[in-house]
Amino acid sequence: MNVFLAGIIQGSLVEARIHDQDWRTPIQAALERHLPGAKVYCHYSRHPNSITYRLPEIRRTIEEGNCRAAGCDLLVAYVPSASMGTAIEMYLAAKAGALVLTISPLEANWVIRAYSDRVLPDLAAFEALLASGAVPELVRAKRCAAARRGPSSREPQASASRRSRPRHGKGGTAR
Repeated sequence: MNVFLAGIIQGSLVEARIHDQDWRTPIQAALERHLPGAKVYCHYSRHPNSITYRLPEIRRTIEEGNCRAAGCDLLVAYVPSASMGTAIEMYLAAKAGALVLTISPLEANWVIRAYSDRVLPDLAAFEALLASGAVPELVRAKRCAAARRGPSSREPQASASRRSRPRHGKGGTAR
């Protein structure tokens, strides 16, 4: 199983700096414990100095990450606050038929709602899902559903396993 680790790096910071990346280690450790055969790709680990890149290298790095996200079986997104790059990776993975597990408090966010198969409130909930042993079957089911839709389908389909989310406001959803 190919796993893509997505998550906030620069986020909405105005200056050229990044958010703390210490969230990556516990997620990688949980994946190693519960999916020992998985090949985990961490784009930040491959490009730890990317904040210093010039535009041509930025574009190449983004494209490389996008291609890997679109080619994974499972994308794990860590989104404590808005992240444009993570949103793109989630969309591409979902569009390609990957299972998208999102660790985030942003349940009302449209991108998170639209492209996550499961939204988990924290790392403990993520680890509990992995420990349940359900993830390999969820990946298989998502791949089978994508295969049935065929290559002409351009829109990711909501997973039946997605937990329900409350509606916000009068008859609609919040952005």
